Amino acid sequence: MTDSKTPTSTGDLVWYRAAGTNDLPDGRVRSVVCGLRTVCLTRYKGTYAALDNRCPHQGGPLGEGSIENGYLRCPWHGWDYDPLTGRPPGGYDDGVETYPVEEREDGVYVGVAAPAPHQRTVSDLMAETMVAWGIRHVLGMVGHSNLGLADALRRQETAGTLTYIGIRHEGAASFACSAYGKLTGRPAACMSIAGPGATNLLTGLWDANVDRSPVLALTGQVDTQVLGPGAFQEIDLTAAYGKVAQWSQPVLTTSRHAELMNLACKSAILNRGVSHLIFPDETQTVPVDADQPAGSPTGRLPDRRIAPPEAVLEAALDQIGSAKRPVIIVGHGARFQMDIILALAERLHAPVITTFKGKGLISDHHPLGCGVLGRSGTPIASWFMNEADLLVVFGSSFSNHTGITPKKPIIQIDFDPMTLGKFHAVALPVLGDIGVTARRLLDSLPDQIQAENQRQEVADRWKIWRAEKRRRQTERGPNGLDSATIFSALTDVLPADAIIAVDVGNNTYSFGRYFECQGQAILMSGYLGSIGFAYPAAMGAWLATQEEDERFHGRKVVAISGDGGFGQYMGELLTAVKYGMNITHVLVNNSELGKITKEQRAGEWEAWQTSLHNPNFAEYATVSGAWGRRVTSADELDQTLREALTVDGPALVEIVADPLLI
Repeated sequence: MTDSKTPTSTGDLVWYRAAGTNDLPDGRVRSVVCGLRTVCLTRYKGTYAALDNRCPHQGGPLGEGSIENGYLRCPWHGWDYDPLTGRPPGGYDDGVETYPVEEREDGVYVGVAAPAPHQRTVSDLMAETMVAWGIRHVLGMVGHSNLGLADALRRQETAGTLTYIGIRHEGAASFACSAYGKLTGRPAACMSIAGPGATNLLTGLWDANVDRSPVLALTGQVDTQVLGPGAFQEIDLTAAYGKVAQWSQPVLTTSRHAELMNLACKSAILNRGVSHLIFPDETQTVPVDADQPAGSPTGRLPDRRIAPPEAVLEAALDQIGSAKRPVIIVGHGARFQMDIILALAERLHAPVITTFKGKGLISDHHPLGCGVLGRSGTPIASWFMNEADLLVVFGSSFSNHTGITPKKPIIQIDFDPMTLGKFHAVALPVLGDIGVTARRLLDSLPDQIQAENQRQEVADRWKIWRAEKRRRQTERGPNGLDSATIFSALTDVLPADAIIAVDVGNNTYSFGRYFECQGQAILMSGYLGSIGFAYPAAMGAWLATQEEDERFHGRKVVAISGDGGFGQYMGELLTAVKYGMNITHVLVNNSELGKITKEQRAGEWEAWQTSLHNPNFAEYATVSGAWGRRVTSADELDQTLREALTVDGPALVEIVADPLLI
């Protein structure tokens, strides 16, 4: 398809240079773009003509057809048209529109009518409502069943009210939105076509669902008139999305469109989950009144800072005040309330342990910070939990991977009543906003409490663990670097305020165990534990750093994954290059699915089908337009990481690692 040159205007027509004087051989046709019109340019017996490119029967592109026996044949179903007049043979009346053509000295020009002013549509109204609700980013793939919606989003992007990122796989869009929601507490939107595009979103949306991240999913759909018999790319999307979407509705021509988007956004925010809107093709371009108001959150969102009942607070204060060795455990749900929780911990001299999803909520250099509890954790965290006489748990869902023992008295504080005592009974379930509850506890503690000062014990346990980590760094294998060395280097070089997206597998277990956080924010696929999360998540985090929100603006974004994880979405490096995303990717390459190999051997099975055939990932980064380096020895690790962090744009450091030294 040829794009025309700069147009000129005469009267009601706009003239576009469609071809040079000798560009189109006689007896040939070509599709050319003239403004917003695609035209079939023909040359037959020395004469040029321009026909509407769309066949009136099935919409076939006539410019991709050919002239046979004096007629232009549609490439889709073989219907014939006169290549100069657009009329079919045999006296039929289903011809195609023609446009005036002028042969000038510098080329062949086609005159098309100036486009009519844009008429506001259902999609425009709903996109305006999205923006009013604070949705600033849409990631997705434009396709044939979402073109009306895509055009509305284009208008919003042109107006500067939102950013659109065109990804290479829809799963990356939904993972990026899930990570954005986890980081900010606000929804972003992902968009797809009907059928396979919509199903590709599902994995990332399940991640958002189970980790309580607000996301808006926008999927195209085939025309409603062909739903049911099994049209091309038809899928029952309401059924397909099932429990992944806590709210799902089709957009019909008779819907209250602004109100529908109001409900979608409100549900995503308040229910901390996925809202799903299905846009049938014909609904997207239905006109709406120019003065019809868009929706907004005004008067729609309540103040959710609810305090627990006084009797429950008093019971919690009694238990906390009498505990000698209280320990505080924080999960991802406490991420926006850590200032007040840390103040409570300092008042109680209580060690603070995090779940893996909560890693980084307290610095590992804080006098009361004890690292991560559970399978990806440190011996420090487990030691203090085992020595505690009371566990005060904020915002944790009690995953079996975390391993919060039910043998200790537990006060559990959460904003979700279903999370309280979800897997086993606790001594005291406390329903309330986490920050409000922590503030009430701190303000109401008696002057005299029984808690011992455990700070020195925390320092002692860190001293033991750091000595062990240094010892492990001396173990050198024949197949690459060890995890203790890799994550020690990352501890030294990563900015204290970096946003780090991690994947799953041995690289992530090692990150949880060896990397020492300062003030970094950590993003991961928690309950779903999906391989491939890290790089798309970093894309979502990068979008947050482009906003004016001072919590995230300008912070460095780092992705850490294994070779197996990066292989799932390595095409998104091209997306990062296209949009200039400042993401540093640390790729731990051990040439296998190391965690699965480990599990097979633990079960006394043969290690089978876990080896991976990889490219040189650093070279892949380079040919993709990013910065790439490969590290094979500890001596070059620190300097290479530091250099990568200075790159203004996507950078990739491939570290060759030994799969046994984790």
